[in-house]
Amino acid sequence: MKVEQLFTGCLAEMAYYIHSNGEAAIIDPLRETEPYIEMAKADGAKIKYVFLTHFHADFVSGQVDLAKKTGATIVFGPNANPQYDIHQGKDGEIFKIGDLTLQLLHTPGHTMESSSYLLIDEKGNKPYVFTGDCLFIGDVGRPDLAVKSDLTQADLAGHLFDSLRNKIMTLPDDIIVYPNHGAGSACGKNMSSETFDTLGNQKKTNYALRADMTKEEFITEVTTGLKPPPQYFGNNVRMNKGVNTSIDDVIHQGTVPIDADTFKEMSEQKDILVIDTRAKDVYAEEGTVPGAWFIGIDGGFAPWVGALVKDINQKIIFIAEEGREHEVVVRFSRVGYDNTLGYLRGGIHSWKAAGHKVDTIGSISAAQFANKLKEGVIENPLDVRKESEYLSEHVIGVNNFPLDFIHSNFAEIDSNKEYYLHCASGYRSLIAASIFQANGVKKVTDVRGGFKDIKDTGVELTAYVCPTTLL
Repeated sequence: MKVEQLFTGCLAEMAYYIHSNGEAAIIDPLRETEPYIEMAKADGAKIKYVFLTHFHADFVSGQVDLAKKTGATIVFGPNANPQYDIHQGKDGEIFKIGDLTLQLLHTPGHTMESSSYLLIDEKGNKPYVFTGDCLFIGDVGRPDLAVKSDLTQADLAGHLFDSLRNKIMTLPDDIIVYPNHGAGSACGKNMSSETFDTLGNQKKTNYALRADMTKEEFITEVTTGLKPPPQYFGNNVRMNKGVNTSIDDVIHQGTVPIDADTFKEMSEQKDILVIDTRAKDVYAEEGTVPGAWFIGIDGGFAPWVGALVKDINQKIIFIAEEGREHEVVVRFSRVGYDNTLGYLRGGIHSWKAAGHKVDTIGSISAAQFANKLKEGVIENPLDVRKESEYLSEHVIGVNNFPLDFIHSNFAEIDSNKEYYLHCASGYRSLIAASIFQANGVKKVTDVRGGFKDIKDTGVELTAYVCPTTLL
């Protein structure tokens, strides 16, 4: 028996590969198919099933392409009605994979088709349960992503309470919980950085599994403090219910090299967006194509593309480090941005060699920022971290301008003023600065090292204090 967790850090997503006696199954695959096919090939196994725990909102899953290439059967739980052939499983139904059995447990709440899969070995032991977005480590799935006119988030939270109590918490305490997401995903509120745990330990530490919690308390707890989901979530659900352009065609189209002159002509077209995916230090030092956005491939690339690029069909050309062009296109496609048209051949060096102008973002160190702030010469310092990060601790005199909502709040920005931006470590602030500049703000400066380095300067900080309740 082989059970392997496949963690993708950019999406904080876990897919699973299961193999037994020449047969294999994949749970919640990413868009790209080759890694799974190669794993099965190495084991001399045939992929028999592709199991989905639900219609994912934060990434486009690869079940249709994978089934076409391998002949595998796609399995969803009850209430799933996609536009392609599936086996719609029933609660309690079993599926054989070599000497192993997977039992479908219908666990609605995050979504109504949401299902978990219980693994039973040849001896009848139950070592693992794959919980999808029903149960995370330290948290549970948010109940507001599948709201319909006749179904409120409180209704979904109620279903989730029942699923946890009646299907998951009745399993053995020593069973390993394997969820679909970890810390950093927007599918929950407060997930742990751990990617698995025993159910018994989760009963002790996960607020949502507290033994004496009432249904009403649970509903209040899981629905309080929910922020609007990223704008691309709805598009990804729609794509996961439908048949999309094959991943091979997306990669073929997106990995076309474009010479500097042609790239310049394309970059000046209003319907084409340029994204610079290089390392942040390289981007800052060498400059970029005028109007380009920076979203570095080595940070939270795919989620930030999804959060910031409003049109899922946006035409995109990009700048990449040599040898990473294929990777960039794959990572665009993971969140449904399939309309990549190619990359700058030879990178920014070929652009400069052709005599074209570059844009650069001004930057200063955390120490310089702290000194300027103390001297009162910075009028518009902005902290682009999430509101929750800002409220936990921030620099006195610095306003919050979350990157997540930069487009909806941009009317507050005066293009004639000068802005100093920082985030936690310098990745998000550079994204924000590039968008400021692309939208006509000529004086924008990035604070290198972000809040992490700013704290070390001894600058005065303030933290949010919860109001005291008088008894």
